[in-house]
Amino acid sequence: MNEPLRPFTLGEILDQTAQLYRRNFLLFAAVAAVPTAAILAVFVPVGAIFAAVIRAAKGPTPQSGLIALLVIALALLIPIAIIATVVSQAALTRAAISANNGEKLKVRAALGSVWPRFWRYLWLMTLQAALAFFVPAALASGLVFALIRLATWAGGTAAVASSVLGFILVGLAAFVFIIWRFLGYSMALPACMVEETTARNSLKRSVKLSRGTRGRIFIMFLLVWALSIVVSIIGYIPLVIATVIAAAMGKGAEHATAMIVIAEILNVIIHFAAQALITPVYTTALVLFYFDQRVRTEGYDIERMMEQAGMTVPATIPASSVETTTFGPAPVPDTVKE
Repeated sequence: MNEPLRPFTLGEILDQTAQLYRRNFLLFAAVAAVPTAAILAVFVPVGAIFAAVIRAAKGPTPQSGLIALLVIALALLIPIAIIATVVSQAALTRAAISANNGEKLKVRAALGSVWPRFWRYLWLMTLQAALAFFVPAALASGLVFALIRLATWAGGTAAVASSVLGFILVGLAAFVFIIWRFLGYSMALPACMVEETTARNSLKRSVKLSRGTRGRIFIMFLLVWALSIVVSIIGYIPLVIATVIAAAMGKGAEHATAMIVIAEILNVIIHFAAQALITPVYTTALVLFYFDQRVRTEGYDIERMMEQAGMTVPATIPASSVETTTFGPAPVPDTVKE
């Protein structure tokens, strides 16, 4: 899109998000699906192995074998899931930035652009998760534990009621605080990519830029969440129908166990497919919010126009190229009296 930059309302941002998503659907869907496919490439074989072990077992299910398979699956899935999440979010953000600037980006280029700065993006997302969720959750858990211990030590109905009330209040406060922090850090990845800054500076930039617009971002996330529910329901309808038909046609414990495993595999596939369709929506919207806030607070539209007109001035000018200017009275020419 080559439309001139200007402040947008929430409705206009959502409309532009829909337009960018529609025009670049194949790019967004492919970028979101490639990392997901890596997870499924591990999950599906592991699920098939689980089903084969259960089916081939004579008598009781071999618990030790299932536990070993579970440990192997987790050892493979956790690193792959982390890598896939970083690659997916960063590549989708890069694709959304390019689409907003009117550039045509290929799937391979979007994914390939992540690897040179993969560790920076990983550190950024780690800090974002820690500061927005894990640290507040740990503090809230510690406070709740202290309230419970205090109520146990004090005893009595009033102490128990006070601890329950404190638990509810602390939980609500932690929930609101986590959402508020998450909204404040929501534009950190676009800031990190566009401004090519560090993870810590990107978080600070996001907090600064998100002031005054976190309510709009929250509404956007609510709408995307409602959309994801609708997409998931539509995707689960064929799964429910197929499961009911297969259960009516088969008999025996082995068939029921195999159907449960197959249903779980299909459930994961449908879940990831829905995420691949929904994730580009809020990623694109966050990129648009980032540029909108820079236009509102920093005059980014004027900066872009100056860049396009070739009027930008280098940040540093070599000292040798600058003439020294002195301020004060002009030098008086020498006069010779005859």
